[in-house]
Formats: sequence, structure tokens, C-alpha cells
Amino acid sequence: MENQTEVSEFILLGLAKLQELCCFLFILFLLLYVASVLGNGAIMAVLLAEPRLHTPMFFLGNLSCLDISYSTVTVPKMLAGFLSKHQIISFTSCLVQLHFFHFLGSSEAVLLAVMAYDHYVAICNPLHYRLVMNPRVCLLLAVATWSSGFLHALMHMVMTSWLHFCGPNHVHHFFCDIKPLMSLACSSTHLNLSLLTVVTGGIMIGPFILTLLSYFYIISFLLLKVQSQESRRKAFSTCTSHLTVVALLYVPVLFNYMPHSVRGSSEREMIITLIYTIITPVLKPLIYTLRNQEVKTALRKALGRKLLPGKNE
Repeated sequence: MENQTEVSEFILLGLAKLQELCCFLFILFLLLYVASVLGNGAIMAVLLAEPRLHTPMFFLGNLSCLDISYSTVTVPKMLAGFLSKHQIISFTSCLVQLHFFHFLGSSEAVLLAVMAYDHYVAICNPLHYRLVMNPRVCLLLAVATWSSGFLHALMHMVMTSWLHFCGPNHVHHFFCDIKPLMSLACSSTHLNLSLLTVVTGGIMIGPFILTLLSYFYIISFLLLKVQSQESRRKAFSTCTSHLTVVALLYVPVLFNYMPHSVRGSSEREMIITLIYTIITPVLKPLIYTLRNQEVKTALRKALGRKLLPGKNE
């Protein structure tokens, strides 16, 4: 080990086996990225422009912000990789990318649980909703969400920085993630793998269980205590959109991070990662706007002001 040199940079191989499709993939992923930024940006703009939506849609605005940032951490670097045969990234930049990827990803998992609780209060205890979910409580929940994600990612970044990398430096992924980097480490990764399984598993499974509990109480309440079919329909519509988003996040993430093996199929992991870093952020604005009447109305009003400025208000 004394004669081995430390790796100072990595080469991201990305989708190297599909070089013949690089032009098509570049255009496809660029369009998806732009659609994600525009869609989530539109939701954020509408929520900021409509004061009456600030509190009830506060967490949806946070989710849109997370999705824009989440895609931006990985997609631009991947797009640059399509334009060059090999994409070089420094060790420090690699750690920064790893940190922000897990910071935003774990924050989203916690935020979805917070949104499920928000739906529970709104549906099962509507008379006390403004008292329970007042702006101060919403702000505290948002701060706790972002802080938990930051600390979780900081732990992984520090633990990865302590690993020794003496070569090779070819990362079989389109960005720096924990498992591909651990497979290149010359030192023991037992502690890193244990933390990945226990802590990351906990920060994903914990909010997932809270989400399921919230919807268990919501569905029980709707079936047992709500007689109006219209009220049930509206509530189930809101719940369906959120549960769809939960499934789009958890199904691929659990496939990627729950197995105990470090050396899994890199191609399979890349495809799964593409789903929740590029495709899912594009679908979320569609899911929420198509099923949320308040957001659809606000979007129509915003578009009306732009297209017919003389007839607003």
C-alpha cells in the first residue's frame, strides 16, 4: 500500500456502451430536463403569484424546488458526457455531487411524508387545519425536512472522503454515487455499506411508513365517516396524485439502495437512476396539475394575464 498513489480524479463512463446513440440520447435527455425545469418552475411561479395558495400549496412549492435542483445535480454533467468520450471529474467535485444528490433525494423522501401528514390533517380534521398547519408549523417542517436531508448526505460525503482510492478510477455511472465509488475503494467499505443500509434505509423506510399510516387513516376516515360522494371523490383524487408520486420515488430507489451488495449491475442501476432523476421530475407537474383544481385554476389565471393583459382581474 505504501507505493500506491491516491486518485485525484475520476472518469465517468456513463452510458458508454451506447455511444452510437449519443446524439439521440443527448437531445432526448435535454428535452426532458428542460421540460422538468419549466414544469416545476411554472408551479413555483404560480404558487408565489397567488397569495391564497401560499399556505395550502407550500409543500408542493418545496417539492418543485427539490425536483429542479435534483435534476440539475446530475443531468447537465451527463449531457456533457454525451459530447465527449470520457467525462473527467475531480475528487472534490465528485464528493460535492454525491452530497447534493443524496441531500436532495433524502429531503424529498421526508417531504413526501410531511405532505401525507398535511393531507391527513386537511381531510380528517379540516376545521382545525389552519390552526394545526399554520405558517410557522409549515416553515418548521420544511426546515426539518431540508436539514435532515443535509445531515444525511453530509454523513455519506464525509465517510466516502475517508476511503482510499488507488486506482482504477473509472466510475461505471453517469454521476458520482456511493455504491459505484465504494466498488473502486482500496480500503474497507464495511462501515460505509452498513451506514448505507441502516441510515439510508431508515431515512427512506421511516417516511414511507409514516406516509402509509397517514393514508390508512385518511382512507378509513373517508370510508367510515364521509357520506358525500363528491367529498370522497375530491379527497381520493388528491390522495391518488400524491401516492403516485410516492410510488415513482420509492419503487426505483428501493431497487437501487436496499440490496446489500456493492457490486450490482451498473447498467441496471443507471437505468433505474435515470427514472427518478429525469423522468419522474417531468411527470410530477403533470400529475399534480391534472388532479389539483386549485393549481389548474391558478395556472389558467396566470396564462390569462399573459395572453389577455387587458382582461385580468
